[in-house]
Amino acid sequence: MKKTLLFLSFFLIIIKASAQQDPQYTQYMYNMSVLNPAYATGVESTLNLGALYRTQWVGAVGAPKTLTLFAHMPVNKKVEVGFSLISDDIGDGAKKENNFFADFAYLLEFNNNHKLSLGLKAGFTSLTTNFNGFVFESGNAATDLAFSENINDVMPNIGIGAFYFTEEYYVGLSAPNLLATKHIEERSGINSFGSENIHVFLTGGYVFDISHSFKFKPSFMSKYVKGAPISLDLSANVLYNDQFEFGAAYRFGDSVSGMMNVKATPNIRVGYAYDYNTSNLGQFNSGTHEIFVLFNLDLSSKGYDKSPRFF
Repeated sequence: MKKTLLFLSFFLIIIKASAQQDPQYTQYMYNMSVLNPAYATGVESTLNLGALYRTQWVGAVGAPKTLTLFAHMPVNKKVEVGFSLISDDIGDGAKKENNFFADFAYLLEFNNNHKLSLGLKAGFTSLTTNFNGFVFESGNAATDLAFSENINDVMPNIGIGAFYFTEEYYVGLSAPNLLATKHIEERSGINSFGSENIHVFLTGGYVFDISHSFKFKPSFMSKYVKGAPISLDLSANVLYNDQFEFGAAYRFGDSVSGMMNVKATPNIRVGYAYDYNTSNLGQFNSGTHEIFVLFNLDLSSKGYDKSPRFF
């Protein structure tokens, strides 16, 4: 398939300029274990499974597509374990990155059902590129040496996090990738590279009981990475009868979003979000779509249904 280097370069410029290579999530509150290894439910014998798919900047050539899979479960009152997979594709196979992590969390319980979880991620990142068939749209026959060879690397990585929660609110701080790496080195004097920088996430949320049927659920996610402005997402959802949820979000300087989800069965929740770009990127795409599915499996058959996933 014939691809154009112009569009790949466009996305690489965006990535390098922002220094933020990690995928973005609008419904981060339901994808928390991917961001924070300390994310825990503290509910024994309940296996939490989930999947989220995000297709970003629809209509733009080579736009990112991200799939995340995750699972976590307490093994006793103090320890929770899990895994996460993040598959990120930019340029229709031009750059594919897969992150595989095992998660470990240790819970400390205080008075009034307050809990602090400390977590560790460990795993590896697989990076492959495929620049075969790329040409300059300008028709220039020159070849950029930075794209002259394909890459197939596997790199280890670790992450840490802390997660403080009650039945009403949570606050989390994490760095899911602590090992910074360079994927493309300097070649023939050309300074062209893609680096994996450390990302730090601060998240939080609260549940206000408006009435017996309605709950108001504001939340936020702040992301910091060296060399880029701090990114801030503000979200607000309304939950009706513990069944239907709808809300909106704003990512400063980037997008506005609408989202909704429904408890399809006692154990399954399905959600959808749409992002509209407010930045200059908006003229090059028709928006971003994101869907998720959550599944809670009660292995003890005791009917537990209380979890920070509520946020």
